[in-house]
Amino acid sequence: MPAALEGTRVLDLTQIMAGPFCTMLLADLGAEVIKIENPRGGDDSRRMAPPYYNGESAAFIAMNRNKYGIAVDIRTPAGKLERPISATGNILPARWTVLTCCKIQSLLPTLTVWQI
Repeated sequence: MPAALEGTRVLDLTQIMAGPFCTMLLADLGAEVIKIENPRGGDDSRRMAPPYYNGESAAFIAMNRNKYGIAVDIRTPAGKLERPISATGNILPARWTVLTCCKIQSLLPTLTVWQI
């Protein structure tokens, strides 16, 4: 039997706990979750330790299971890679203002922006 969210792609730009927990649950239900992090440090929960597990923050590992990961600096020309990835996404959970979410929604109308 297929998973409930199989075929759904989630672009995870969230950090710390609330957003990663939300996207972890979506991944557990079968969604393809792509965690997009800044290459200069990544998610702040990477530094929430101890405890550590194999040299990595246990909090980060726990909240980011079942996800694919990519580091993208959207301020550089190479960072324009995120635009094609975002065009293929279905859901973008975000912790931004309503105005920012509306702007993103207008640029990428096929993407559903969730404000967390």
